[in-house]
Amino acid sequence: MSLDNALQKAVTAVPECVAAGYVDLSSGMLLGIKSVDSHPSQVIELLAAATADLFQGPNVQAIEKLFRSARGVPENGQHYFQEIIVNSDNLIHVFLRGKKQEQVATFVCRKGANLGMVLTKARSIMVEIEASF
Repeated sequence: MSLDNALQKAVTAVPECVAAGYVDLSSGMLLGIKSVDSHPSQVIELLAAATADLFQGPNVQAIEKLFRSARGVPENGQHYFQEIIVNSDNLIHVFLRGKKQEQVATFVCRKGANLGMVLTKARSIMVEIEASF
């Protein structure tokens, strides 16, 4: 399955999903996006950068370094923050880090969606998104 097809499947499978995207944190590139609505190009262009800030911003990296130090864990490329949920006025934004630690899938759902079902479906479709890339 292609990345575009996997993202389209995500939009239909995840409850109340209005957009799904796939971001490469190391390059800062948005690898793919599917949406049921049109969005300003500025928002699309900033999605990858904002996702990178959420997962790899300097303060997040500092926290992860402190966690490792406090636990006596050596740096191994594994990150502590695997999933981030952001609730805006009318949307739920779910960010899932993949098995490839430098890739993150994003799912945007209407606020009325059941968060438990959103997470369950997003996690299950993540396997297909990763396999498609």
